[in-house]
Amino acid sequence: MPEKLLREIKDLKTKLYGKDFLLTWEKDRQELEQVLLMADALRILRGKNISTRCFDSGLAVSLFRDNSTRTRFSFASAANLLGLEIQDLDEQKSQIAHGETVRETANMISFLTEVIGIRDDIFLGEGNKFMREVGEALDEGFGREVLPQRPGIVNLQCDIDHPTQSMADLFHLKNHFGSLDSLKGKKIAMTWAYSPSYGKPLSVPQGIIGLMSRFGMEVSLAFPKGYDLIPEVVKTASENAEKSGGSFTISDSMDEAFRDADIVYPKSWAPWTTMERRTELLKKSDSKGLELLEKESLENNRKYMDWECNSERIKSTKDGEALYMHCLPADITGVSCKNGEVDAEVFEKYRKDTYIEAGYKPYIIAAMIMANKFKDPSEVLNGFIRRGADRRIEG
Repeated sequence: MPEKLLREIKDLKTKLYGKDFLLTWEKDRQELEQVLLMADALRILRGKNISTRCFDSGLAVSLFRDNSTRTRFSFASAANLLGLEIQDLDEQKSQIAHGETVRETANMISFLTEVIGIRDDIFLGEGNKFMREVGEALDEGFGREVLPQRPGIVNLQCDIDHPTQSMADLFHLKNHFGSLDSLKGKKIAMTWAYSPSYGKPLSVPQGIIGLMSRFGMEVSLAFPKGYDLIPEVVKTASENAEKSGGSFTISDSMDEAFRDADIVYPKSWAPWTTMERRTELLKKSDSKGLELLEKESLENNRKYMDWECNSERIKSTKDGEALYMHCLPADITGVSCKNGEVDAEVFEKYRKDTYIEAGYKPYIIAAMIMANKFKDPSEVLNGFIRRGADRRIEG
């Protein structure tokens, strides 16, 4: 482990201890940098077969209100890396199904729990709100000495942001280009892309524009007319870009966004107004209304089937070699669907890169947990080195 890395972690003045990680733009730049550095340290230690178990016992509770592969396994991997046992909260098997309140559930699952990971991205205006309601319940439980510790909360995707994904993406860019400083002036095209499905959350594109605009990048957001993101997040991205010395532009042209881009991130999402309508229909359990909305949305999507990341568009990027990124799974033309977000040739060329990108997420989540639970994470990392316990025993 490079001593320089540990010094950098220690020298950063942050207030991550005891704080939930819900939106990246609620954290200052030093706090974001510390998470990245800690993730790197954990990755190095695991590569050297050094155990990073900082808990002898304790639970990491996961609550997924939507389907997940990468984030679900990343959270479980992160918890295990630190020595916590994962416990999935299935709301259908709990008393939530019988009307148990958020306040009660939050306390009942937290007696020996260190961290709660929540994914709630289906209901626009509700997911991040729910996470904060859980946080308030935990504050009360800990404050009144019902809980011996206050579990931290990690946002595993909500209706507004997907911080573990965007931070993993930032980690990928840092490693790909060499440093965070080298990202300044780099153009990233965050564009809508065609998908044969509807209702994809807004949180990935919002997470990207909300985070990458913090590092002096030229953020180019592009989508067909009507596929707007949440206005408050767009405003935040614009303000971030101005403060960081970067730029933030919006267009209705995928070609314009791709032109001379260093990074492209073509990803489908549902229009903000559509997600608002969908939320109201879901709340009322209006299956007929949802069916009609889906039909209308898919018909509208089909108007923009040419919004595909293909070889011709990649050729228009910086030196014809922009880095392709995706949170996965991508809708791959001719592979997972007839027409999709990216053609098979482009995806195959960058498939290894997207897998590497995804592989950073467990370390990002583990770093977020450590930062929440330990006042001096650099000393904890040093302790792993001094202890020198093998992660994998070979004889």
